[in-house]
Amino acid sequence: MPTAPVIVNDTTLRDGEQTAGVAFSVAEKLAIARALGAAGVPELEVGIPVMGGAERETIEAIAALVSRPRLMVWARMQALDLAAARACRVELINLSMPVSDIQLAHKLGRDRAWALVQVDRYVKAGLDAGFAVCVGAEDASRADIDFLLRVAQTAAAAGACRLRFADTLGVLDPFGTYERIARLRAAVDLDIEMHAHDDLGLATANTLAAVRAGATHINTTVNGLGERAGNAPLEEAVMALRHVQGIDTGIDSRRLSQLSALVATASGRPVPAGKSIVGEWVFTHEAGIHVDGLAKHAANYQGFDPAELARSHRTVLGKHSGGSAVCAAYAALGVNLDTRAAGCLLARIRAHAVATKRAPDTAELLRFYRELTLEAA
Repeated sequence: MPTAPVIVNDTTLRDGEQTAGVAFSVAEKLAIARALGAAGVPELEVGIPVMGGAERETIEAIAALVSRPRLMVWARMQALDLAAARACRVELINLSMPVSDIQLAHKLGRDRAWALVQVDRYVKAGLDAGFAVCVGAEDASRADIDFLLRVAQTAAAAGACRLRFADTLGVLDPFGTYERIARLRAAVDLDIEMHAHDDLGLATANTLAAVRAGATHINTTVNGLGERAGNAPLEEAVMALRHVQGIDTGIDSRRLSQLSALVATASGRPVPAGKSIVGEWVFTHEAGIHVDGLAKHAANYQGFDPAELARSHRTVLGKHSGGSAVCAAYAALGVNLDTRAAGCLLARIRAHAVATKRAPDTAELLRFYRELTLEAA
C-alpha cells in the first residue's frame, strides 16, 4: 500500500483534554504520549503553555520522554502566549486566531484588516522564537472564503509552514469541506491541516474529504475526545484512510485498541460497545445469516480483517441466531446436538435474549441443555 503525504497530528493531549470534565494527570499524559509515539503517530499537540508552570513542566516531561513524534504547542496570537511557549522544548507552534467575521467582531471586537496584521506579526515573531509556525484559522468553516485565502497568503508570505483549517463548530459536510480545502490548495503553497469537530457526526467524513482535496495534515484525538461532540477519532481516520482512500499513515493499527482503552480509562469516558473500530462489539455477530456467511467465507461479512487491529470475529447467541450457530456453540462445549434439540434450545436462547437483553453465558447454555435433557427423560 502506498504511503501518501498525509501526516497525523494527534491532539488528544490538548483538544482532547478540553473535553468537559476531562483532566489528565501528569502520569496519564506521559503514558498517552508514550503510547501514541509507540503506535507511530508522527506529531503530537501536547498542551497550552500559557496555562501556567505546571502545564509547561508537563510539556517538558513529554519532550524528554518521546523522541520520534514532532511536538506542537497551542497558543493565541498574543505576546503573553508566545512568551510562555518560548520555555517549551518543542519544534512546532500553532498560533491560533479567529478568522470568521462573527468571531472577529463578537469575540475580539476587531476587523479583517487587524487580523491580517496580527497574522504577519505573530508568524514572524514565532519564527524569531525558533518555532516552525502553523497558523490556526479558528472558525475557518464560517469565514468568508476570499478573506480566508488572504489569511493563508499572508501566513505564507510571513514564513508559516502550515495553515490549520478549523471547522470549530462542526458545521461542514464533506462537500463543503472539499470545496474550501481545494480552494486553499490552489491558492497557496502551504501545508494544510484539517481540524474537524463532530457536532453533526461528520468529523471523520470531513477529514477524508479534506485529504482528497489536498490537505497534507489531519488533527485527531483518541476515541474522538474533544470539546462538545469531540474531534475526528484517530482510530477512524487511520482505518478509513487505509481502506477508503488507500493511504497508509504509517500508524500501527494493531495498537489502536490498547491505546483506546488507555485513553478511556484516563479520561473517565468509556468507549461505547458499538463504537466503530475500537468498540467491544464491532466484530461480534449474532444474526444467523451473518454467522453462516462468515463461516463460508470471511469476506462475505468482513469489510476489513479485524486482525489489523489485533482483534478477531466472535459470535454470540441471541434472538437472531440460527440452528447452525447453536450447534456450533454447543459443540465447542463438548455437546453434540441433533436437529430437534438444536431447535428446542434455540427457542430457549431467544426467550432468554428477550427477557435479559443479553447473550447467555456458558453456564446458562449448559443449564438449558440439562433442563432439556431432563424434560426428555
